[in-house]
Amino acid sequence: MTTIRILLLLVIVAAVLLLLFWRFSVRPSRMTTSANGITFPTVSGSNLARQELEFPRDFAGELNLLFVPFLREQQSVVNTWIPYAEMLESSTAGLIYYELPTIYQMSMVSRTFINEGMRAGIPDPKARERTVTLYVDLDQFMQATGIADKNDVHILLVDRTGNILWRTVGAFDEEKGQSLRRAVDDAL
Repeated sequence: MTTIRILLLLVIVAAVLLLLFWRFSVRPSRMTTSANGITFPTVSGSNLARQELEFPRDFAGELNLLFVPFLREQQSVVNTWIPYAEMLESSTAGLIYYELPTIYQMSMVSRTFINEGMRAGIPDPKARERTVTLYVDLDQFMQATGIADKNDVHILLVDRTGNILWRTVGAFDEEKGQSLRRAVDDAL
């Protein structure tokens, strides 16, 4: 009788753990590229608030400032832009910024482990909503967006339909900030 209870308890615990893992698991990204030249592809990803989004459909802004790092150590470069992005977003109606860590395709366990690790390191709910991890075919993504290499952070200004209106790479500096501001003003 005790053995049956232990087995039943183990089955229940395993079922609960599987349900929890399934609930929080990160689905693979889906991506469709356009034959119309260099644009932001239709791509899905999960944000750190555990919501699945599809871009460009789910871009919240008329203009969307995208930070696209490919490597974990590139976060420090993204961080150089955040004060300027926050100022620009707060002073420009219709502009929203996103962080889109872009990683090669991997297993569900690996995707979930990475997203949950990032989530644990980012307690701010707004930052979790705007951080959307893309697990894609990197070559295909880079070709679609016109990104030549993944050795630096790429910053893109994109409209609601995926047209890339402006781009740069690397850490923030005043010249890049002024160039971005001009591009935003021209687009509005």
